Amino acid sequence: MIVVDVSPAVHRKAGLGRYAQELIAALALPPGAKRPSDEYVAFYHDARNAAPGKLIQSLTCLATMQGPYAWRLRALLAHLLNLPQDSLFTQVAANTRERLPAPTLFHATEHLLPRFKRIKTVFTLHDLIFKFFPSYHLPRNRLFLTLAMPLFLKRADAIICVSEHTKRDAIKVYGVPEEKLRVIYQGVHPRFRRVTDAKALQAAKDRYRLADRFILAVGTIEPRKNLVTLFEAFKALREQDDGLAQEVIVVGRQGWLHEATYRAVHELGLTGRVRFLSAVEDDDLVAMYSLATVMAFPSVYEGFGFPPLEALACGAPVVSSNAASLPEVCGDAALLIPPLDVAEWVRALRRVLGDEALRRELGARGPRQAAKFTWAATAQATQAVYRSLLRRPE
Repeated sequence: MIVVDVSPAVHRKAGLGRYAQELIAALALPPGAKRPSDEYVAFYHDARNAAPGKLIQSLTCLATMQGPYAWRLRALLAHLLNLPQDSLFTQVAANTRERLPAPTLFHATEHLLPRFKRIKTVFTLHDLIFKFFPSYHLPRNRLFLTLAMPLFLKRADAIICVSEHTKRDAIKVYGVPEEKLRVIYQGVHPRFRRVTDAKALQAAKDRYRLADRFILAVGTIEPRKNLVTLFEAFKALREQDDGLAQEVIVVGRQGWLHEATYRAVHELGLTGRVRFLSAVEDDDLVAMYSLATVMAFPSVYEGFGFPPLEALACGAPVVSSNAASLPEVCGDAALLIPPLDVAEWVRALRRVLGDEALRRELGARGPRQAAKFTWAATAQATQAVYRSLLRRPE
């Protein structure tokens, strides 16, 4: 029995949630399967506030009532005091009430690994933002990760890195042996493809009152996403030619330290020209990618970066930061710009917004680049890691 931590999925944690949800789906219910595999069990904390989707509900589930901070503290103390937590799973399933066999492997999909003695462990390392940009984290999160991350990386039997950049960071910062690390890229769901149905596009346009020409930004609203640079570039663009783009649409939920991002809109005189949409379902997001004149992603650090990949899959012209893993994700299908160089962002956005032929060329490259990233491939490579630890044949 393999236990996969789906906590970020049932608690809707943006990119981490996308990873956990799509990974368990590809593992437990691969294409052609009529019912979920009983080999995989879903685990999550804070059961009172969890909102598992249909796929996770269809699996056997284990859950703890402990909230996020109590759960993190429990795991950290277990590592510091070397107290195995194997007994976590000597319980009945949360949804079937059946007593389960002892698990053979636990996969930590967010940055939290319980301390086990007899259970093999896989740890997915998404990024080390807290080390490189500590001011972008809340102090308690930074303290927890500073104490816990070296213990998690040391005690995990195998570590999945979501990009080559994350792998290099793990080696550079913590000296993790290279043979313990495996780069496995994440995927893009097939639903992300260009919408050509005029009625569907118009419906989304009407629903969200979208302008004919707009810049789309997608991601959690927090300092790391660097939206202020985009707003400054948009202000400069409007001063040069206010017909290039009528508005910036930001799709994403509030993260921590978001106040400065909202304040910048007012300070730059962009009230009414920058709009924030916090609740957009994937079907509508696909339509927005298809309608956007350009998708902009100025993030200063990404372990992987779902939004530009999704935009590429939908054939949207993308201008992205060239930081961290983003060149791996975008390849030659996007214009890549230094994240903090406002003048370069102005030039790149002006170039794409003003050149229809370039937009068509980028729109054609995008789906080809996105096709390199599939959840089926992610699941297959992840299963290979499981087999190597459990000494199962291919």
